[in-house]
Amino acid sequence: MIIVLKHGASTEEREHLVEWIKNLGIDVHESDGSYQTVLGLIGDTAKIDADLIASLDIVESVRRISDTFKCCNRRFHPDDTVINIGDVQIGGGAFAVIAGPCSVESEDQIVYIAKAVKQAGAQMLRGGAFKPRTSPYDFQGLKGEGIKLLLTARKETGLPVVTEIMSASDLDLFEDVDVLQVGARNMQNFDLLKALGQTTKPILLKRGLANTLKELLMSAEYIMSSGNPNVILCERGIRTYSDYLRNTLDLSAVPMLHELSHLPVIVDPSHATGISRIVPPMALAATACGADGLIIEVHNDPPHALCDGAQSLTPDEFAVLQRRITAIRDAIR
Repeated sequence: MIIVLKHGASTEEREHLVEWIKNLGIDVHESDGSYQTVLGLIGDTAKIDADLIASLDIVESVRRISDTFKCCNRRFHPDDTVINIGDVQIGGGAFAVIAGPCSVESEDQIVYIAKAVKQAGAQMLRGGAFKPRTSPYDFQGLKGEGIKLLLTARKETGLPVVTEIMSASDLDLFEDVDVLQVGARNMQNFDLLKALGQTTKPILLKRGLANTLKELLMSAEYIMSSGNPNVILCERGIRTYSDYLRNTLDLSAVPMLHELSHLPVIVDPSHATGISRIVPPMALAATACGADGLIIEVHNDPPHALCDGAQSLTPDEFAVLQRRITAIRDAIR
């Protein structure tokens, strides 16, 4: 249920209404927009008399909603959510590019790439320390040592760090990481999502390769309903009948997610395509269709990368792409 309050409703009247609703065993999500205040009721609202609520002087309207996702629903929160990561913002018109290697391999490698992508215009550094791989024989990442190297690169460049967490038991290792990424394989790892909901760190939540948009939003709901509102959605391609690309990049998901949810939506063209030459056109298309940011893999020596070299851009290629991204952003403003 959604309760829209009239403009000018007093704080005392609002607090009294919220307290009364909570006493009925229902959680209340309060959202202060530019022009109105929205109360989102979460729980068994069947016991709520909508007509009684609507008759109150401070209430503009009351609507029951059937969507199973509540916290991330735009009807609960009409204004875009803006996620702040240090001096970087994502959402609400703020666009950010996250760039870096699939895997952290050495200090020289991650620091070199961090400096290169920053010079080209990236606002955040990505790099895998824990790597979920389809084959148990593939490189699994440097784990805790990889996180230390990412933090070294942050110290050298000032770029906030984004890296993937695979298990709630590793949370202590991520204490100094700026953004925790939930990979496609863990999108429905509900114990992990609930644990991340107990933190205040921004969570970059990737869509599973065979999951619907509703399932993605329900995964975001696990995090948000556990107390953490700082979620960034990521479209990274889904498995279809395409036989020449790693996945199919579902760019229609971007405007649809913006319609359904107030959360920022970014796009990963690297994992979606799996081919470095296809990454730039898809990155530009993602920018044009309204994404709030991009996450792009960049490696200084792709042929010898320990992970996903085929989809990685070189620093020079990324610099060219970044200039074209800026041109697209200027064109659609």
